[in-house]
Amino acid sequence: MARGLHAARKLKAERKKYRWKDFYFKRRELKLKEKADPLEGSAQARGIVIEKVGIEAKQPNSAIRKCVKVQLIKNGRQITAFAVGDGAINFIDEHDEILVEGIGGRLGRSYGDLPGVRYKVIKVNGVSLDEMVRGRKEKPQR
Repeated sequence: MARGLHAARKLKAERKKYRWKDFYFKRRELKLKEKADPLEGSAQARGIVIEKVGIEAKQPNSAIRKCVKVQLIKNGRQITAFAVGDGAINFIDEHDEILVEGIGGRLGRSYGDLPGVRYKVIKVNGVSLDEMVRGRKEKPQR
């Protein structure tokens, strides 16, 4: 490695070259998240509920987690989103318009004991799902 008085250019070039070995740098520069992500890099997206599904939790847990299959409005891609809260699935019907966001797993992957589920439902027909579960708001009929 060059260390002399006039080595700045060489040092800079070397650093530039080796940054590509960094996993996070490479993903960021090549915009791999935006390309693979159904939400296309945005924080939230609207979609239409296609069907309600029960997904079995991974070992060692034993439960059926209530999820919904959603078709995104912006690009037509289908994703699975988790309905958070006790009895939350009862407030969601087919053909409802919902808002989804990332569930908070590492690197945009699935979270906890939910295999293949990367998103959660936050609003149904423009009303917060959490508010409906807590009984503060009614679900609007549309």
